[in-house]
Amino acid sequence: MTAHGGTAAPAATAKTGGTAPAKPSLGARLAGVVSGGLVRVLLVVVGVFWLVPTFGLLLSSLRTPRDLADSGWWTVLTEPAQLTFGNYSKLLDNPAITDSLWNTVLIAVPTTVLVVVIGALAGYAFAWLEFPGRDWWFLGVVGLLVVPVQVALLPIARLFGDLGLFGSILGVVLFHVGFGLPFAVFLLRNFFAEIPRELLEAARLDGAGELRLFLRVVLPLGGPAVASLGIFQFLWVWNDMLVALIFTDAANQPITVALQTQVRQFGNNVDVLAPGAFISMVIPLAVFFAFQRQFVSGVMAGAVK
Repeated sequence: MTAHGGTAAPAATAKTGGTAPAKPSLGARLAGVVSGGLVRVLLVVVGVFWLVPTFGLLLSSLRTPRDLADSGWWTVLTEPAQLTFGNYSKLLDNPAITDSLWNTVLIAVPTTVLVVVIGALAGYAFAWLEFPGRDWWFLGVVGLLVVPVQVALLPIARLFGDLGLFGSILGVVLFHVGFGLPFAVFLLRNFFAEIPRELLEAARLDGAGELRLFLRVVLPLGGPAVASLGIFQFLWVWNDMLVALIFTDAANQPITVALQTQVRQFGNNVDVLAPGAFISMVIPLAVFFAFQRQFVSGVMAGAVK
């Protein structure tokens, strides 16, 4: 008993190392503080400042032109009687703004759908189908990512003029589809390539063809990446002004070009500019927040194996 008890203490001491746990360094303690509540507070502050312009534009769109000329939008916080929906009534009676808003929908929605559908099909083909020159074709797609839009404006404008597409909504849609596909194919191909091969082989053994495999297996698993691509493409096309300014005429211009045209007469129609700008901004914000979870999942896809 004595011999056994005499050897237990050294063994326990050796097991614990005989020393107290090391005290965290100053850098480690600072890192813990920064990665905790301080970062959350900082992110909340940044988020609030990011939303201030949107909130200010909303209040400006609810004020009369006289109030806008006399004081800033923040005076509404102490004088809520300034708020009125008359500006939105005038906006709905302005055919230049309402038609341009509808034109923006006709441009953004078909472009997003076409880019997502074609990009998903091409991404699946590059990831899992064998065909001659597959890798070289994919390198060509990656190379197109670095081609700036400005390089193609004049040649494509001349081509659309010869084809009778210049000034039409179809021409703008085709332009955006052409420049949106390289990124779409690159993004979805890399995401689809991470799907386990065994899963696809099991589906093939069950008799699934390539189209059914794509629709029933690949697309559901690639939902976050597809949603992220759709958000990216929709926001880019909705907020675009350069391409629309060059390729559309007065009857087919989107909301960005219509607002830019209205700015030239700022003193006469400020009551239309503010609500028009707010509607133009709040729609893509609503789309982003509606698909925020899928967007984050798609952006983080592939970060952790």
